[in-house]
Amino acid sequence: MQHSAVEDAGRLADWLAAAGLLLDVHRPYDGSPLPSRAGGHAALIVLGGSMGAHDDAAAPWLPATRALLADALAAGVPTLGICLGAQLLAAAAGGRVERGSAGPEIGPGLVAKRDAAAADRLFGPVPFTPDVVHWHWDTVAALPAGAVLLASSTRYPHQAFRVGEHAWAVQFHVETTPEMVRRWAAEDAAELAAEGLDVDALLGRTDLDALHADIAAIWQPFAARFAEVVRAADYARRGSVAQGSAAGGSAAGGSAARGSAARGSAARGSAARGSAARGSAAQP
Repeated sequence: MQHSAVEDAGRLADWLAAAGLLLDVHRPYDGSPLPSRAGGHAALIVLGGSMGAHDDAAAPWLPATRALLADALAAGVPTLGICLGAQLLAAAAGGRVERGSAGPEIGPGLVAKRDAAAADRLFGPVPFTPDVVHWHWDTVAALPAGAVLLASSTRYPHQAFRVGEHAWAVQFHVETTPEMVRRWAAEDAAELAAEGLDVDALLGRTDLDALHADIAAIWQPFAARFAEVVRAADYARRGSVAQGSAAGGSAAGGSAARGSAARGSAARGSAARGSAARGSAAQP
């Protein structure tokens, strides 16, 4: 789910493809409709954007996005929200998003894992203070009830969290390229200058190529672990559907029921192939 032409999935798309996932990219800012339900895909990823989580007038697809995230949470569909996507996930789950009281958090930085991250499937192997790219004005001021805090920064505490067992949110960026960061800096230079930030000086102190090499070393394996979660959840869902169909066939009884079950299995195989073609199935 992409909100802006200048904030695509970047290297995350390559990492997920390398881990065996097929991406079905929806761009509602270009008029592409969003799915009404999350269950038609094996996972949901919501990217960043310059709008706020409740800027429905500027981005009229946001209510549908929040509804899609809520549906993914209810259905247990593996979900990852990045920057604005993290804020939308928080809002969909009952958290609070507002303008950051400490001003924008911009540029290369670090976050620190919280104790709960050690047992998390995605964050457990992440180093204690991983490299990230910050680029946000708004922040998650209050986590959804029951959310697990996974990482913080010195400026804003809610940098990463998990809602339930299958939905993760990161306020920071890991999908960027050096070119993407430079483009954001050029586009936001005037607004950042009004905040007293010299973004050219900020980026001039950083070797963006080296930074992104460090980010890839940490966050590409993170993306691979997310792909493992997606595959496991998709396998469990398909197994549940198969068991339900088998139980129905057994109740019907006789060879006709067996034939019906066989035809149903073939239909499910066809549906699975169609889903993969749409990019919704997590196939290695």
